[in-house]
Amino acid sequence: MQAAYVTARGPADLIRHGTLPAPRPGPTDVLVRTTATTVNPVDALVRSGVFETPLPFPFVVGRDLVGTVAEAGPGAPGFAPGDRVWCNSLGHEGRQGAAAELAVVPGDRLYHLPPDVDPLNAVTVLHPGATAYLALFTHGGLTAGRTVLVGGAAGSVGSCLVTLAAAAGARVIATARPQDHAYCTSRGASAVVDYRAPDLADQVRELSPRGVDLHLDTSGANDLRTAVGLLAPRGRIVLFAGARSESLLPAGALYLNDGSVAGFVISHATTAELAEAAGAVNRLLAEGALHPRERELLPLGATAEAHARVEQGLHGRRLVLLTEAAPTAYAR
Repeated sequence: MQAAYVTARGPADLIRHGTLPAPRPGPTDVLVRTTATTVNPVDALVRSGVFETPLPFPFVVGRDLVGTVAEAGPGAPGFAPGDRVWCNSLGHEGRQGAAAELAVVPGDRLYHLPPDVDPLNAVTVLHPGATAYLALFTHGGLTAGRTVLVGGAAGSVGSCLVTLAAAAGARVIATARPQDHAYCTSRGASAVVDYRAPDLADQVRELSPRGVDLHLDTSGANDLRTAVGLLAPRGRIVLFAGARSESLLPAGALYLNDGSVAGFVISHATTAELAEAAGAVNRLLAEGALHPRERELLPLGATAEAHARVEQGLHGRRLVLLTEAAPTAYAR
């Protein structure tokens, strides 16, 4: 089969596109014929070695896929050949990745794609959508009526955070470039502030005098001094970006306000947590509420280029890698 893979950790130009032996599923696995995959920032962290996790070499890169079931093991009930499916947790903890014509997926990490959902749109939001769900609800404890501050709301994860929070009945204050304010509002933000404004904190306080209940910064800057100062009583900061960031925590102000800081990496999510997030992602996909701002279709052979571009920053644009086995009708 054709695959995009590396034989050692390192930069994007180590990625090769070529032939590898087809994988075989175990009794609790499903063999999936991949239609498309994509590239997330975490894929680059795994490939480069910044995120440490066991990798079998040659290692097929990639985390997310949409495809169809080719074969299901007896211990993977609920899946049959031809089913449209998706996964967003391959490519780490010893599992091979998704950037190949065929992929083995553990049955408890595979989900059905809702009917009539465009698989090439879906693959772009699987990881951002699940990340947003886990940040907001599993680790953020968000409930209706609360106020959420989303930093970098125009990006892939940021826009999913806005969409999911607004759908849950929360009030969303977003930060973004002025040219992205209308887009953030269209995704459900009730107010948008220029993230470069020198008085950003004052503007947020004016919009929410009591403070914000949940603070989420997708940029990875993790300015905890400012974030703690914006929290409502018992407010929470959830950290999920910025693997190399080092921030000063104003601990006194945090504990005097009953505040808290939580960190999470989606790679550490349990299968039960991922399944719960998948349910929310599927509901929003079926409703047409989750979609990329912009997508670009590339062949699987362009995986190295895609990784390099993601590391440089794409600002909401999602790259979709089509396998050579993908239906040609999708590649228009």
